[in-house]
Amino acid sequence: MKRTFTKIIATLGPATSSKERILELAKAGTNVFRLNFSHGTLESHKKNYDAIRQIEKELDTPLGVIADMQGPKLRIGQFKDGSIELKEGQPFRLDMVDELGDETRVQLPHQEIFDAIEEGTYLLLNDGNIRLRVTDVGARYANTLVITGGILSDHKGVNIPGITLPISALTEKDLVNLEYALEMGVDWIALSFVQRPEDIIMAKEKINERAWIITKIEKPTALKNLEEIIKLSDAIMVARGDLGVESPLESLPSLQKDIVSSCRRQGKPVIIATQMLESMIHNPTPTRAEVSDVATAVYDGVDCVMLSGETAVGEYPVLTVSMMRKIIAQTEEDPLYKKQMEILTLPPDHLIASAITSSIPNMVRVLDKPACVVTYSISGSTTLRVARERTGIPILCLTTDEKVMHRCVLIWGVIPMITQTVDSILDISPIALEYGKAKEIIRSGDQVMITAGVPFARKGATNIIHILTVE
Repeated sequence: MKRTFTKIIATLGPATSSKERILELAKAGTNVFRLNFSHGTLESHKKNYDAIRQIEKELDTPLGVIADMQGPKLRIGQFKDGSIELKEGQPFRLDMVDELGDETRVQLPHQEIFDAIEEGTYLLLNDGNIRLRVTDVGARYANTLVITGGILSDHKGVNIPGITLPISALTEKDLVNLEYALEMGVDWIALSFVQRPEDIIMAKEKINERAWIITKIEKPTALKNLEEIIKLSDAIMVARGDLGVESPLESLPSLQKDIVSSCRRQGKPVIIATQMLESMIHNPTPTRAEVSDVATAVYDGVDCVMLSGETAVGEYPVLTVSMMRKIIAQTEEDPLYKKQMEILTLPPDHLIASAITSSIPNMVRVLDKPACVVTYSISGSTTLRVARERTGIPILCLTTDEKVMHRCVLIWGVIPMITQTVDSILDISPIALEYGKAKEIIRSGDQVMITAGVPFARKGATNIIHILTVE
């Protein structure tokens, strides 16, 4: 199986919650597994996590694990008959009364919404399929007019475009799940419905460096502080599901490109998620539009593309991963992709480490047979800097920290491995060459670039690059 630079994230669920199926997903090309804490039990997530760690030992390939927190999902209550039909132009009331709803009203058990909305505010229900406009609001109710009607059933979600709600990105349920996930040993925590930089600062305090943070951009309000949010995050996920509910659908392609570009400028990993191969939940082949969607993300230079329902509940989870990997591999073979990566040059930040890593793409073009870049990285920062340059060759990351190894699986082009502490660049060469040859990354006659920091074992001190020819 040809190695690709762009990584694949697969969500586990009822269709893939067995060691046998997780092994099949890994063999098909999955690099990182997502545990969705909006569904399942803590025990089922632990069972899947343990299976992943067993499988990576069997395959001798590190695998990453993301714990995705549910976040403050806003939902209506229940109806007497399970659902109603709303018609355009009719009045409809949302309130805090704990009673079953009907065609005239339903419970909305979120005081923070009534505190934030005003006359003229639009409310979107059921993934934006139903649209209401507030005509009158009180302390515990809102009278609305149905602008776009349809069927509305129990517990459907509520979105409020353009309004920043006074709620945390981590609910009480999330805090319990967060601690459980961190104790398990997950590599990444995904934060849902982030609205402001303060949400990430609070999460960092809770996580206390026990995992890296993926901020999901799914609220248009987060776009107001995008650069600061990216700066505070360890990675970004373009979560197109809810983002497409609160933003005009026609704006999604440009929003996606803007977010990806901002992440690339700051050197932060970026993930594209939601409906990438959605039709493969029930079909053995994707649509042509889905194939183009995946390829477009790859051409843009993202680190990862993610599968959600396709692998969690789909009928063809392994086939879906295989198809995604084929699309990635074919796209990365395109000369246009390589040119695109060369065009995406990034502004320097005037640090010595950046001076070293930003020179690598040019060295790759000049050298005869560069096989890979080897980074010796205590914290992962050197590896991130090299990946930021989209060198066009694999990045072999040597680290002494198992957590860093697992976290780096998600990063573009990175092949991480654990090594012992080294004292000089001469110690790195034999370790890197042995592992590289075993993984068929390096062959005799190849050239290898090694970058590290002197003195060794000091974080963020990249200041040297060494080139050798493999005998």
